[in-house]
Parts: sequence; structure tokens; C-alpha cells
Amino acid sequence: MKIDLTDTTASKVNKALVKGRRAIGTPAVGMVLTLVIVTDEENAYDALKAANDASLEHPSRTLVVVKRVSRSPRDRTTSRLDAEVRVGVDAGTGETVVLRLYGEVVDHADSVVLPLLLPDAPVVVWWPVNAPLDPAKDPLGALAQRRVTDTYAAEQPVRELAARADAYTPGDTDLSWTRITPWRSMLAAALDQVTCEVDAVEVEGEEFNPSCELLAMWLADRLDVPVKRSLSSGPGLTAVRMRTSTGPITLDRADGSLATLSIQGQPDRAVALKRRETSELMAEELRRLDPDDTYASALRFGVDRLAAPTPPEPQAPAPAPSSALALEPARKAPATEDTDRATPALMPPVKKVSAK
Repeated sequence: MKIDLTDTTASKVNKALVKGRRAIGTPAVGMVLTLVIVTDEENAYDALKAANDASLEHPSRTLVVVKRVSRSPRDRTTSRLDAEVRVGVDAGTGETVVLRLYGEVVDHADSVVLPLLLPDAPVVVWWPVNAPLDPAKDPLGALAQRRVTDTYAAEQPVRELAARADAYTPGDTDLSWTRITPWRSMLAAALDQVTCEVDAVEVEGEEFNPSCELLAMWLADRLDVPVKRSLSSGPGLTAVRMRTSTGPITLDRADGSLATLSIQGQPDRAVALKRRETSELMAEELRRLDPDDTYASALRFGVDRLAAPTPPEPQAPAPAPSSALALEPARKAPATEDTDRATPALMPPVKKVSAK
């Protein structure tokens, strides 16, 4: 069920939610949290779809805040709030309100969202794109116990990670960190199978992928060893190679789906390590609402302490033959039978020197 409201208020939106629940026969509220999505019109559909899929595991009230850009000075001084209320099958297992803000109300989105929060329930704010450098000081981020960003959507991810480390507040997290959860689990399980000391690590992945830097920082922080960051054509993370006292340990995923775990002295094993959808990442983040101390420790380790990324070595092309040699017909110097058998074709002929 959908209810469209034009030039409305937060009070009218609340009344529309009650009306919608009664119309579908579910007046009771059984949601566990409020998820606030701050995005633009271009990315609103994908973000809302991911939130609806995640609500199958975490029933929630989803508030989508879309800040519309005013094109003229007169429009920027005119405040307006349009809302679209969705309940029932159109809102997953919870409720959805799409809020479109125009004019001066864009700078006061927190005053619109605050009356719509579920009482006595945790609040999570998610920025799929254009996240603030300090989410905890953002007016909407200040309302939340958990603040989710995605550095992968930033124009300069590595610089964004450094800014996140400087402004980190307990409760901050990033979907680029969530993407490497299976990698961290697999590497920890691999080290549990052998008794060894790790000397050095190499993390390989595509350029401008902050998950590679976060995994490298986590390994450097936990193992206290130098970690080298190298580049590949992707997709995403492609390999982690650890040099240990008992031999190399390698987790290689070349196709973005199936990885190979190699441990010295053991047969290679194929492990499922597919790239996950955004809905799976959000569902994982909503399972825990307490501060992630492991993420904080890895983030504060610092990108600048990693070895500089090195591009893959290009294959050297075969040397082109000299034009003079290419045009000259092949000539063979006369030689004895023994010389022909013992001397390679590219070696100069052996000169015989007679003693006088």
C-alpha cells in the first residue's frame, strides 16, 4: 500500500503510517530499529531495494531522506516536504517513508526525521554515497547509535580512509570493512591450522578499492609484520600471500567467486568467496549495533604505514629483429663436423690458432 503526501509535515506522515497499518490489518508495531538512508535521487532506488531485502532479517522502519537540489534562488528559499508512505508488501517486512526535501528544509533534515523515529528503538544512519567526513557530527548522524558509510563510493577512497581515521567515533563503520569479513574469517582459520610465525604479507587487489587497504591494515595491525599492497585488474580483492616460517600461505581469488587456499604441506582447497550484494552487507551490519573495536584498531593503523602499491609487472615483449639482419639472407660459415655439433647456432665460430 502506498500513500502519497505533497507539501506535508512529519505529523501528517505519522498519521498516514497509522492509517496504512490499519488498512492492511496490522496495527501493532513489531519493528526492531529505525534505518535512516541519506542519499540522492539517483541512488535512492538501489539503496531502498537493499534495505527492503535486509528487512527480511531485521524488520525496521526505513526513512529515506532525499535532498533535492533547488535550481533557482527563489526555490532555495521555499521549503517543502513531499512524502511517500509504503506499508505491507511494498515495504518489505516493515514500513518505508521516502522523504523528499526542498529548499531551506534540506539543512534541517534532522527536525523532519526526529518525530518519525520509533520510540525506544536503536537508530542506524546509512550514507550510500556522499557521506560526511565526520558522520558523528552530522545532524542526522548525531541521532544514531550506528553510522554506516561506504568508502568504495568515494572519489578518492584512500584519502577518505585517512579522514575516517581522524574523525572516528565509536559506532562508525563502513561497508568496505564489511566486504572483507569472509576474507578475515578464512585467513584466521588458515593460521589456526598451522603453528608458525608470519614474516611478511602481500595483499593484492584492484586500484581504488578501499577494502584492500582495510584488509592490509587489519593484517599489519594484528600480525605486526610489514604488509605490501600490490595492484591487479580485479575484480575486487584477488589474493593474500603470507610468508611464514613453515612455508607460504596463499588465498587466491581470481574470478571474484571461487578462491583457492594453499598451505604448505597440505592439498589445495577450493573455498566459496563470492562478492556479496549490498543487502547482505547491510544485514550483517544490522546484526550488531555496538562499537566495532576491531574496525577502529585497523582504521587507526593508518594507510600511510602500508608499503606503497606496486602495479603488476608487465610482460616484456620479444625483441624485434634488426632491420639489416631481417633483410639479409641467412649465411652459414663453413665449419668442421665437430664444430657443428659442439657449437650452438648463436655462438661465434671457434678460431683455430696454430703455435709456431
